[in-house]
Amino acid sequence: QVRLIESGGGLVQVGDSLRLSCTVSGLPFSSYVMGWFRQAPGMEREFVAAINSPISTYYDNFVEGRFTISRDNIKNTLYLQMKSLKPSDTGVYFCAAGQGTYVQAIYYAEESRYRYWGQGTQVTVSS
Repeated sequence: QVRLIESGGGLVQVGDSLRLSCTVSGLPFSSYVMGWFRQAPGMEREFVAAINSPISTYYDNFVEGRFTISRDNIKNTLYLQMKSLKPSDTGVYFCAAGQGTYVQAIYYAEESRYRYWGQGTQVTVSS
């Protein structure tokens, strides 16, 4: 059984930092492309960042250098380090796992690229 479990969300203030984790089991983690998506209240889910192995990363433009996606293929864990958080970063953050033939992470910005999804972790940025 494939499981993706996010953690690390919470209520923070504007400008704070937060690190999200996604622990994966039931699949060969190192061979999967991993991504983070988020969904704000009343909005559609949107792409945040993706990472492929060997290390190739891609971010949506709104990240503006504030987030860093990384992975530990030994611990089967995906991370999203977020800093300088804004109220517009509020939402449920989902991790996702997918496979594809492209090496560059830029090709994995669409939800259709991902087969497995976690349940999400809530991030709330208060002003």
